[in-house]
Amino acid sequence: MRIIFMGTPDFAVPTLAALTEAGHTLVAVYTQPPRPAGRGKKLQPSPVQMAAEERGIEVRSPVSLKNPGAQAEFAALGADIAVVAAYGLILPQAILDAPKDGCLNVHASLLPHWRGAAPIQRSILAGDEVTGITIMQMEAGLDTGPMLATARTPVEDKTAGELTEELAEIGAQLMVGTLVDLPMLQAVPQDNAEASYAPKIDKAEAKIDFSQTAEAIERQVCAFAPFPGAWFDFDGERVKVLKAEMVDGSGTAGTTLDEALSIACGSGALGLLRVQRAGKPVMDAADFLRGKAIPAGTKLA
Repeated sequence: MRIIFMGTPDFAVPTLAALTEAGHTLVAVYTQPPRPAGRGKKLQPSPVQMAAEERGIEVRSPVSLKNPGAQAEFAALGADIAVVAAYGLILPQAILDAPKDGCLNVHASLLPHWRGAAPIQRSILAGDEVTGITIMQMEAGLDTGPMLATARTPVEDKTAGELTEELAEIGAQLMVGTLVDLPMLQAVPQDNAEASYAPKIDKAEAKIDFSQTAEAIERQVCAFAPFPGAWFDFDGERVKVLKAEMVDGSGTAGTTLDEALSIACGSGALGLLRVQRAGKPVMDAADFLRGKAIPAGTKLA
């Protein structure tokens, strides 16, 4: 098939790779423009742009697809279908209608649950036992289109980073299979009454409130690892928590129960396993404590 691929972050790269390996012709890749990144704030191309350029595929990075010129350029590619994976721009109806077989989206949830920008993080925060990938036909609404295929995987104690990598691979293979079976597939409408929404993560959500239950904070740590990282303040310094587990113990919420970073929560206690000081590498809690001891009985903010 002649495919236009539209995606931006690492999550989208496996689908791009799988489509090329399956023998499809990618007539163009659409991705977000380069953004300032790193300490020097140099313009950094998206992971999808770098993957496309490695494969010699034309890359386009329009700021918007709302203007007639951009829409005409898109239509002129004569694509059979567009495949979208975390692209980051709203697709106007003219774009949705341009490819012969429309636009298919790789969405990282079991729709209609967790429509929106942060389905993986919201699923973890909610304590879902299972999540997955949905391939859907795109329409004007936010992730409301009819569904063509799904695949499921357990959430368990995976971080958002780990689950993103897993779902990216699942989505890539599911999309390839969906394109093979497309003439035989019957799209299933979503049940809007079952819908839930996954708004973009606000960095303020990452601050740990130790008055919450240990279970809720453990989910928060998983949902925000590796980015933006759940965090607390100690001695005027922000400390990110990248891995934690529930442990036995109780006490005043936010107080350390020992010298190994076991912390009392509103209910239960949490042991911190992997942490990161501002400007420092991620390290095991034991290594962190060798450089910055936190005595038992310390109240954390």
